[in-house]
Amino acid sequence: MSTNNGIKLKKLLDLHVPGTIILASWLEANGFSYALQQRYRKSGWLESVGVGAFKRPNEMVTWEGALYSVQQQAKLPVYIGGLTALSMLGFSHYIRTGAESVSLFSDLKTRLPAWFKNYSWEESINHIKTSFLSNGFGMENYNEKLFPLTIASPERAILECLYLTPVKLDLIETFQILSGLVNLRPGILQKLLEGCNSVKVKRLFLLMSKKTNHQWAQFLDLSSVDLGQGDRSIVKNGVYDPKFHITIPKELAQL
Repeated sequence: MSTNNGIKLKKLLDLHVPGTIILASWLEANGFSYALQQRYRKSGWLESVGVGAFKRPNEMVTWEGALYSVQQQAKLPVYIGGLTALSMLGFSHYIRTGAESVSLFSDLKTRLPAWFKNYSWEESINHIKTSFLSNGFGMENYNEKLFPLTIASPERAILECLYLTPVKLDLIETFQILSGLVNLRPGILQKLLEGCNSVKVKRLFLLMSKKTNHQWAQFLDLSSVDLGQGDRSIVKNGVYDPKFHITIPKELAQL
């Protein structure tokens, strides 16, 4: 190996974050040509995990390490949200146990790379594309071992859970999760609700907030939250709530 190639290889190893994917586009942007990438692959320094993506041989990469590369190298606005975010942020005791798919959220136009979708991760990945909340607001950095990940705050994540009800998530379970979120920040909630374009989510959240009687709910200004016009029905043959003009399951109405 020439001195120049040795220096380049050392640079690659210095730049690499252990446990993450190395994207071909990122390598090229950092001075590693396609020919050099293929040379590293043939010599065993890199191992392909799909078109345009590599890992270090004998290095275990989880979906978190792959997502890090999607966020930091590909610069795609995909983040951890919903139940997955709440669980990772320490609220797993309010969430049912059992195998859950990983919930990743993005705007409507963002696509996960083929290598990410096609790879056999231990957990199934559920990519939810939606624009019901403002992009980028209510996010946090989550330190996953050796690298940070972008994750929804508890305030944003619970609204994402409500967005998935009642088809993908049980409404009563979501209420029970919200009942345990005693320290939500009203300032963040206020901005999220004002920027939310789902009438269903806003009405359900405010109805549930009233039922939980959490202290933070007292600081929300409903006058600046657009709750839309007309009635909404979450389920058939439910109970109509006259304050929020929404028909909800009998079980929720009785709580």
